[in-house]
Amino acid sequence: MATRIAVVGATGNVGRELLNILEERMFPADEVFAVASRRSLGKEVSYGDRTLKCHDIEQFDFSQVDLVLMSAGGSTAKEWAPKIAKAGAITIDNSSAWRMDPDVPLVVPECNGEAVLDYKKKMIIANPNCSTAQLVVALKPLHDAVGITRVVCSTYQSVSGAGKDAMDELWNQTRGVFVNDEPTPEVFQKEIAFNVIPQIDVFMDDGFTKEEWKMRVETKKILDPAIELTATCVRVPVFVGHSEAVNVELAGPMSAKQAKEILRESPGIMLVDDPKEELYITPKECVGEWATYISRVRVDPTVENGLAFWCVSDNLRKGAALNAVQIAEELLNRGILKPEKQPVVTN
Repeated sequence: MATRIAVVGATGNVGRELLNILEERMFPADEVFAVASRRSLGKEVSYGDRTLKCHDIEQFDFSQVDLVLMSAGGSTAKEWAPKIAKAGAITIDNSSAWRMDPDVPLVVPECNGEAVLDYKKKMIIANPNCSTAQLVVALKPLHDAVGITRVVCSTYQSVSGAGKDAMDELWNQTRGVFVNDEPTPEVFQKEIAFNVIPQIDVFMDDGFTKEEWKMRVETKKILDPAIELTATCVRVPVFVGHSEAVNVELAGPMSAKQAKEILRESPGIMLVDDPKEELYITPKECVGEWATYISRVRVDPTVENGLAFWCVSDNLRKGAALNAVQIAEELLNRGILKPEKQPVVTN
């Protein structure tokens, strides 16, 4: 029998995207179940040309599945991932609940796919933060080539990273501007329409936000604990697609031309970079795409062995759902999950 999968949080933005990507990448699942909270019981979601009715997580029998793709928030993940493990299924969790647990691998397949082999400790594999996922895909080949000592990153993160209510808030505020309707921020700390907000998640004692902390510690766990990273994370009035301006200090010399050649040949990356033709990628252009796009690669002359580049990705895909499905594919390819036939994987 082929792999049986449950998607927990199936009615949310990322849950729906998980179902889309499973179908698009022809993941060899014999059965796929949509699971959500009780209030979503019976709601219908699409899986290719099929319609799935949602099951109540409280009543669902997880012993009937091999794999759970979970995007239902940290508290749900903390409660349910151990229960699912006891039922015998592996959980790939998209929340922050398990990322820094030393017994849970934090995986971006292009960077550390072999880490999935550590799933047995808790039967849980963690998906990184959306802004971290695309960043480490870009950093990995440069780090392999000469080593990275320090990264300075400024993010421009779309509202979809905060969920459907956040997308609705941007839409309603934008529309309200043209009818003199005074905006009332509810999801965000300040008005998001025609504005940028230099706060994502809560502030910590050192003045950084938790989102900025996540980028630092997750990059260290995925790539190398020796890499130093500082980030400023900003919410921008874009519906889908995260962008990052990245400055990297390398351990050795590398020209912009060499960096482009390395990035062009690296998995998960599309290099679109020609200043003479004004070729670069914006978040709008990356929506619905698989790749992490790199543009504007150039030498940073302010530090020794410095590079700067622009990095864009669909945060609902590589930043969440796509990476989770790629982890599932890694489990297949390493023989941990055993379908009837080999999976068809599109890189």
